[in-house]
Amino acid sequence: MGNLVLFDKRKRAIWQSFDHPTDCLLPGQNLVSGRKLIASISATNHSQGLLALSVLNGSWAAYTDTVPPQYYYSSSYADSSYYSFDGQSFTSLHYPTNSTTQFMKIGPDGHLKVSQWSVVDWNEVSDILSPYVENCGYPMVCGSYSICTNNGQCTCPPQENFFRPFSERKPDLGCSQLTSICCNSSQYHSFVELKNTTCFAFNVDLELNSSKLWLAQTMLEDCKRACLNNCSCKAAVFEYRWEGEHCLLLNEVFSLTDSEEGRGKTVFLKVQNTSKAQTQSLIIPLSGGKKSRPFKVIIGSTLAAFFGIILSIATCFVIFRKKAHESRKAADILDLAPILPGILTRFSYNELKIITDDFSGKLGEGGFGCVYEGTLRNRTNIAVKNLDGVGQVKDSFLTEVKAVGGIHHINLVKLIGFCAEKIHRLLIYEYMVNGSLDRWITHENKENGLTWSTRQRIISDIAKGLAYLHEDCSHKIIHLDIKPQNILLDQYLNAKISDFGLSMLIEKDKSKVVTRMRGTQGYLAPEWWSSVITEKVDVYAFGIVLLEILCGRKNLDWAQPDEENVHLLSVFRRKAEQEQLIDMVDKNNEDMQLHREAVTEMMSLAAWCLQGDFSKRPSMSLVVKALEGLVTVETNLNYDFTHVPDVGAGNQEREVIISSKFPSILSGPR
Repeated sequence: MGNLVLFDKRKRAIWQSFDHPTDCLLPGQNLVSGRKLIASISATNHSQGLLALSVLNGSWAAYTDTVPPQYYYSSSYADSSYYSFDGQSFTSLHYPTNSTTQFMKIGPDGHLKVSQWSVVDWNEVSDILSPYVENCGYPMVCGSYSICTNNGQCTCPPQENFFRPFSERKPDLGCSQLTSICCNSSQYHSFVELKNTTCFAFNVDLELNSSKLWLAQTMLEDCKRACLNNCSCKAAVFEYRWEGEHCLLLNEVFSLTDSEEGRGKTVFLKVQNTSKAQTQSLIIPLSGGKKSRPFKVIIGSTLAAFFGIILSIATCFVIFRKKAHESRKAADILDLAPILPGILTRFSYNELKIITDDFSGKLGEGGFGCVYEGTLRNRTNIAVKNLDGVGQVKDSFLTEVKAVGGIHHINLVKLIGFCAEKIHRLLIYEYMVNGSLDRWITHENKENGLTWSTRQRIISDIAKGLAYLHEDCSHKIIHLDIKPQNILLDQYLNAKISDFGLSMLIEKDKSKVVTRMRGTQGYLAPEWWSSVITEKVDVYAFGIVLLEILCGRKNLDWAQPDEENVHLLSVFRRKAEQEQLIDMVDKNNEDMQLHREAVTEMMSLAAWCLQGDFSKRPSMSLVVKALEGLVTVETNLNYDFTHVPDVGAGNQEREVIISSKFPSILSGPR
C-alpha cells in the first residue's frame, strides 16, 4: 500500500506514514480531522505553501492556510470513484481497482488531481475539483492582488499609482502594492473600488466562514469602516444578496475574479496614500485705488517679461534634465537587454522595500554592500544584496547579472532577479537558511557540529561548483575569492558557492588581461605576488577551505595560545614533516575523531591543491574525480606552500592568464 509502519517488539504498529500526510494521499489512506494536505510552494520548491485540504465540521474543504483561512471549495458529499467521505474521514480509493499505482495530490495551483502510473511516467486521470471550481476560482491562479477575467487573463487593478505587476512577462505571478500599508498612518488609508469583482471565498457556504471577519447584514459604509478600523484588514468584499448584505474582510488578498457573475459584488482594496503638503498662493496687494500710470505699466510689463524669460529657462532646464535622466535610464535598460536570458525577474525599488520590510533584516555585510532578508508573496524567502559605493557599482552590478544570470548549477547560489532603478542596484538571490560555512566549521553551532559524512558532501559540493565555473558553464569564470564566508548552506546543509560581484569579462579569443590584486588575506595564492594568475588561484583557495573543514578551525586564528599555531598552513607543514597529521583532525567533534584515518588521507588532497607551483596543482575536475575515488592523489608533494617558481619580475598589475584548456571569465569578491 506504500504505508511505512514502525512496529514495537510485539509487532504492534506504533507509527505509520499514513497518519502523517504531506501533499499526497495513496489509495487506502485516510485524511481525518486534525490532519491536512499542504501543497508545496511550486513544482521545484517543495517547502510548504499556502494551499491546504482538510476535514472540517462534517465537510472536506480546500482553502488557503492563512489566519483566518479562505475557503475555495467545501463539500459534505462523496461523489467520486476516486475518494469516499463519511463526514469524518476523507479516503483515497483505487480506481479502477485493477489499475497500477495511483496517488492523489493537492498541487501548488490548488488543484486536487489523481495520477496513475503508465509504463514510463505518471498520467493525470482526474481533476477532482474541476467540475465545481472554475479556473478563476483558485486562490493562486493570478497571484496576489491580481484580477482573473472570464477569458483567463490576469491583470492588475487599473490604478497604476497603487499597484504594479511583479513581472510584465508573467502576469500570473500577481501584483504588488507600490506603497505598503502602515498602521501608524491610518489617516492616509483609503480604498480602490473594483466593481463587479468578487473573491473566491464567496463561492463557499457561509457556515465555513464563521470567523469574526465575516459580517452578515452589514451596510456598505459599515463594511468599509470595519476594514479601515482593522489594521490587519487588507480588503473588504461586499455583496448584495436576496437575504441581505454581506461583508467579508480579508487579511490576505489573493486572486480576485472579474466576471458577469460578479454583479452586485464589489471589492475594496485598502491602499496607502502619500501625504501632500498644501501649497499656498502668494498674494501681492496693489496700492490704493488709483489708476495705473504709464511708467507703472512699463515696469509691470518689464517685470512680466523678465519673469517669463526666467520661467522659460527653468522649464527648458527641467525638460533637459528629464530627457537626460530618461536617456540614462534607457541606457541602463539597453545595457541589460542583451545580457538577460529572460528568466530573471525585474523588481522595482519600492517592491523590494516591501519585500524586505524596509530593509530591516540584515543578513550580512560585504565590501560592496549589505544583504537583507526578504519574503516574496508566495512565501519564498530571498536574500537581497544592495550594492553601494560610487563608480564601480554599476559595472559590478552589470557584471554580476551577466556572469550569474545565465548559469545554473546545483552548487551555485541562484540569482532570482535584480533592480536597476535610478541610483539603486540590487540583486535578489535564493535564501540559504543555514548561512555561511564559516559559522559551522569554527563551532559557532557546537550543538549541531558537522559530521564527517556531511563535511565530505560539503567538500564535494564546493569542488563540483568550482569545476563547473572553470570548465563547464558557457561563460568561464574564475571566482577569485573562495573562502568559507562565500560558501552558503541550504536547509539540508548542501553547499553552494556565492558572490560573483566583481567579475571581469574576458573575450574568448584573448589569452590574458591585467587586473588588480583581489581576494581575501589568507586565501591568496602565492603567485599573486608574481605576474601570473590562472584559474589555479581558486584551486589554492579551495585547498585552504578544505583544510579548514578537516581541522575545524580558521586559516588565520589569532586566538591560538601559541604564535606558531596561528597560521594553519604552518601547522600543516610542521605536522606533515613530523608525520603527525592525525593531530590536526578536528578535536571538538567526536564523529571526526572516529574517522581520523580517512580525514588525514584527505589532507593529502588539500596539500596537492596548495602546491606553490600552480602548474602542479590539479584542476577542479581532477579534484572531483579524486573525491569520487576515480584517481589517486599525487604523492610527490612539496609542503612549502609559499614557494613559487621564477616566472619573471613581479608587477603591481597582474597578468591573468587564461589557459587554452580552460578559457575563463574573472570574478572577484563582493
